[in-house]
Amino acid sequence: MIAESWRAARSSVPPGHLDAAGCDVPSDRTLDAVVGHLRHEREVGGYRAVPDLHASRAALAALVGADADDVALLESGTAAMAALLGGWPLPPGSRVGVTRAEYGSTLMLLYRLARLRDWKLLELPVDDDSRLDPGGLASMLAGGLDLVVLSHISSHRGVVQPAVAVGRLCRAAGVPLVLDVCQSLGHVDTRDAGATAYVGTSRKWLAGPRGVGFLIVPGLAWGMDAAAPALGGHEWVRGEAPALGGHGWVKGEAAPLAGAARYETSEGPIAARAGFGVAVLEHRALGPAAVHAHLAELGVTARRLLDGIGGWRAGEPLDEPSAIVTLRPPPGVDPEAAVEDARSRTAEASLLIGTVPVGRAPADLPTPVLRISPSPGAYQEDLHALARVLDR
Repeated sequence: MIAESWRAARSSVPPGHLDAAGCDVPSDRTLDAVVGHLRHEREVGGYRAVPDLHASRAALAALVGADADDVALLESGTAAMAALLGGWPLPPGSRVGVTRAEYGSTLMLLYRLARLRDWKLLELPVDDDSRLDPGGLASMLAGGLDLVVLSHISSHRGVVQPAVAVGRLCRAAGVPLVLDVCQSLGHVDTRDAGATAYVGTSRKWLAGPRGVGFLIVPGLAWGMDAAAPALGGHEWVRGEAPALGGHGWVKGEAAPLAGAARYETSEGPIAARAGFGVAVLEHRALGPAAVHAHLAELGVTARRLLDGIGGWRAGEPLDEPSAIVTLRPPPGVDPEAAVEDARSRTAEASLLIGTVPVGRAPADLPTPVLRISPSPGAYQEDLHALARVLDR
């Protein structure tokens, strides 16, 4: 039922599409919303064509148990993470816990912030599947952490982190948790994590347009603000603050707007945001719980079919309840050449899969891997066709 409904909403899908974790296929209604808004801007003027996204924000926020005012729309998940962490009010010497499986861009950001602000990055304990160990986290929280950053599902490995247990431990210790849901929102259940902030994107499992990311920050903590204040998320408050350059031509300061709006700017891809809003509402209409169960079943089916084919081995437990399936290259071959050869042969067979370079997770990924991520409408025959390609 989920597969049929998903396909019925799309008059065109790339052949052999198995790359939802990279960029999923927007529905016809989502595409129409983007194009329709661009037409509306041309007809009435860009700044008069303001879409009402309140219902979409509310539907997105509800996926993590938050409210519409807790949502900020940005240009990507990476931009959202930079806006959030770059403005986080952690003093020098603060201890930030992160796993070795963290996304490469987030690691780059954390390393730079640690150097600039004298934060200390501490590696959180994980098992052989790079799954966070709650007991080890509890010990580190007791020893003193000021922030935990965690990807719910990594870009390079389809392991679902125990976000509910992590959130419970962090709340009990009074330590904020930033949960990256770029690969999990629309894919697995995210409602009960109770994180301080969520960072996500449109183009993956929610099947929205590229160019839209988001922050969800339920009940902003005191002092939280964007890395850089900007019109759209802030306003001038007149006061007796020192004038710029001492010349007396402006007095005051930038004050953030209420809620997560402070992370937004006055400019952005408004048409893409309108399309994203439609995609979120469509996901809600499909039934998130049913979509999650269907995707988990697809992932398990794919892993059991592909593990061992041509010497390729699954990078996560076969019964992992996610639809991200990674395959490690066969032993005794050049891994980069093997991954590129497999990608080329699958493309020739009209199959669209992903590849993940080491830089995506430099602390956890020893070699590149293939990544197969079927969308809700994926055909079983495409998985069997992929198995035949890899077996050659």
